[in-house]
Amino acid sequence: MSEQLIFKKGAPGRKAYSLPALDVPEVELQGLLPKELIKDTPLNLPEVSEIELIRHFTNLSRLNYGVDLGFYPLGSCTMKYNPKVNEEAAKTPGLMNAHPLQPEQLSQGALRMMYELEGFLKEIGGVDRVSLQPVAGAHGELTGLLVIRAYHEAHGNPRHKVIIPDSAHGTNPASAALVGYEAVVIKSSKEGLVDVEELKKVLDTETAAVMLTNPNTLGLFEKDIAEISRLAHDAGAFMYMDGANLNALLGIVRPGDMGFDVVHFNLHKTFSTPHGGGGPGAGPIGVSEKLTPFIPVPTVEKDGDRYYLDYNRPKSVGSVHAFYGNFGVLVRAYTYIKKMGAKGLREVSENAVLNANYIKKRLQDYYYIPNNVPCMHECVFSAKYQKAKGVHSWDIAKRLQDYGFHPPTVNFPLIVEEAIMIEPTETEPKETLDSFCDAMIAIAKEVETNPEIVKNAPHTTVVRRLDEALAVKKPNLRWKK
Repeated sequence: MSEQLIFKKGAPGRKAYSLPALDVPEVELQGLLPKELIKDTPLNLPEVSEIELIRHFTNLSRLNYGVDLGFYPLGSCTMKYNPKVNEEAAKTPGLMNAHPLQPEQLSQGALRMMYELEGFLKEIGGVDRVSLQPVAGAHGELTGLLVIRAYHEAHGNPRHKVIIPDSAHGTNPASAALVGYEAVVIKSSKEGLVDVEELKKVLDTETAAVMLTNPNTLGLFEKDIAEISRLAHDAGAFMYMDGANLNALLGIVRPGDMGFDVVHFNLHKTFSTPHGGGGPGAGPIGVSEKLTPFIPVPTVEKDGDRYYLDYNRPKSVGSVHAFYGNFGVLVRAYTYIKKMGAKGLREVSENAVLNANYIKKRLQDYYYIPNNVPCMHECVFSAKYQKAKGVHSWDIAKRLQDYGFHPPTVNFPLIVEEAIMIEPTETEPKETLDSFCDAMIAIAKEVETNPEIVKNAPHTTVVRRLDEALAVKKPNLRWKK
C-alpha cells in the first residue's frame, strides 16, 4: 500500500472543519498584531475534507512497523512484546495524573512504587543501592561514570582513563569522554571475549573503571569475569556493566555477584516498556556500597509507614534529570516484575537464550558464525559467504523486508565483518522463529542462484532502496509545489 501526498488530494475550497457564523462583530487585525506577523496571502495548506484528512494519516500510520505487527529481531536492542497490562497500570489515574510537585503526603502511592521498584532492582542486580533517575541506557552510563569519578575525586585521585573492549556499545566510549576520561580500547581475544592479557597491559592506578557488557555484544558470556573483576579491584578501579543485555541473566546470575560496582538497567528493554524513535526510556543505575553516597538526588526513603524524598546527600553528583526520572516507564517496569515474579523472570532469560541458540543452529549451515559456541540471548552471524557473490549484510536485511520481517541489526558489532546480529527475545514462539529462519535460508539460496534479486531489494515495500547516507546528511522533509 502506498499513500499520496496530502497536497495531491482534495479540491480547492475544501475544508476539514466547519464553524458557526460569528455572533460578535469582527475586529480588524490591524493594530492587534504587528504588521510583519500578518500575511497578505493565505497559507499554502492542503484543502481536504475531514474524512480525507483522517484516512490520510491513518493510512500513513499503517505503514509503520512495530512489535505488535510482527517479528522485530534487532540484536542488542531487545525489541520484545510489551504486555498490555503494563499499559493499563501506567494509565491508573492516581499514577498517570500525579504531578511531580504535589506534596509528599499526596504522593505516597507513587513513592512506595518507586521504593519497591528499587528493592526489586537491587535484588535482581545484586547491588546495594539504585537510582531511578536516569532516563536511558546511555544516560545511565553517563551517571554511573559521574558517580565513579566523584568517588575517586573524593579520595584525592580522579584518575584519567576507562578501559573498554572493542566489542562495546558505541555509547560506552562516548560516555567516558563526556565525563572527561580517556577511553582505552582493548582488543577481543580469538574467542570473542575480553583478552585478559591485553587488559593487564593497560590496567594501572590511573584506571578509573573497566567498562564492559556481559554477555558481550557477540552474545557470549565473559567466562573470565571473576578474574577481570579481581584485577580491576586490585588496581583500585571499579567495574562498570553495561546492562543492555540483562535479558540473558535474569534470575540466573547477578552483576553484583560477578564483581560489578555499577550496572545500568534498561527498563525499556529488559523490563518491557515500548521503545524506539527516541523514547520513552529509563536507565536506572545500581551501585555497590562504596558508591552509594554519590548517587543522584533525590532518593526515595522510608520512615516507618511514610515515604519521602531525600535531597540531603552532600556527596551526591546532583540531579541528572528533572524530578525523579521517566515515571511512566517505572510504573510499567514495576508491573512487569510484580507480574513475572522470580520464577517468571528466570524463565524470561532461559527462553531468550533457548530462542537465540535455536536460530543459530538452524542457520549455521547457511551463514558464517565467527564464534561457533553456545550463545546467550542473541546470536551473531556474518555475510562473509555471501560477500563472495557481491551481496552484503545490508542487502540481506533489505531482502528480508520482502518476506515480511523487520531486518535484524547489521554491521554491528564492528569487530565482525558483515555482521548480522539477531535477538529473538523470549516472547516469540517457535513458529515465528521457523518462519524467520526459512526466510533467511531462502535468501541464502537466492544469493547462490540469483544474487541480483537480493542486491536490488526490497521489491515490495512502499519505497525502494534509499540512499541512506544522503538521507542522513541531506534529509528532504519539505514538499513544494
